[in-house]
Amino acid sequence: MTEKIGFIGLGTMGKWMALNMMKAGFPLRVYDIDPAAVQFLAGQGAAAAKSPADVAAEVDWLFMSLPDTEVVEKAIFGEKGVAQGAKPGLVLVDLSTISYIPTLEIHRKLAERGVLFADAPVSGMGARAKEGKLTVMFGGEEGLFQTLRPAFAAIGNQIVYMGAVGSGQLTKLINQLLFNISCAGLAEVLPMAVKLGLDPEKVAQVVTTGTGRSFAADFFIPLTLENRFDEGYPVKSAYKDMISAAEISAHKGIPLPVVNATAVTFQMAMAEGFGDLSKGGLIRVFEKLLGTEFRKGRGAK
Repeated sequence: MTEKIGFIGLGTMGKWMALNMMKAGFPLRVYDIDPAAVQFLAGQGAAAAKSPADVAAEVDWLFMSLPDTEVVEKAIFGEKGVAQGAKPGLVLVDLSTISYIPTLEIHRKLAERGVLFADAPVSGMGARAKEGKLTVMFGGEEGLFQTLRPAFAAIGNQIVYMGAVGSGQLTKLINQLLFNISCAGLAEVLPMAVKLGLDPEKVAQVVTTGTGRSFAADFFIPLTLENRFDEGYPVKSAYKDMISAAEISAHKGIPLPVVNATAVTFQMAMAEGFGDLSKGGLIRVFEKLLGTEFRKGRGAK
């Protein structure tokens, strides 16, 4: 493979995606604000860059995996950002999960500079990123999608072309909102079960096998029973999905009553100091309100 690939953002997800691309045979140039993260990839054979601009100047395709919209915009348009080093024809792919409306603006600004832009957020946690089994949702030109497919094949096993730029972020948002709603539902209802005298472990057995089953239930209920809220995306970081939904709802006049109720649960969790917990930690809000806990050994005897 002749394309040189750059990768900016070597966090929990990014480091594994970058490593898997390199294992697939792509020469890799990387950057992260954390020197240790860069050193990890450099130890695997990647070239280290000094800034986003430095990465952009030396590669054909540049991928980013960053925390939020503000960080993405800074990495592209800030001091020593991608835009300062990019040559016309550079392909920039944002694997981050950011807001839809800013994504369209990033695309417009980069097009003026001759940079091809696509949004391709991914779904799946760290373990799936490490295994190269993420779901990739691509928004951009279909021809570009086909060109980039070998790189996506290195990081995902479900690679879906969604449409024009922004379609990837919209699809990811839809997925995340449904997941967040499930998490908020569990947080609200499970403490009620304990308050009314049901055994948490027996409730868990039914919910994770019956019609109330969901990915959120399968993932978070076993952890909640063990009083563990350290696996998965933090509430305060995931709240960006709720902000993005509110922006779209306001701009497009689309009512989202259940989404809005879920946003309130997120807000309550952050107000109570639970923002650093995983989405499973949303349950702490209603446990505190009801004076009970959904844990092993806490049910009716």
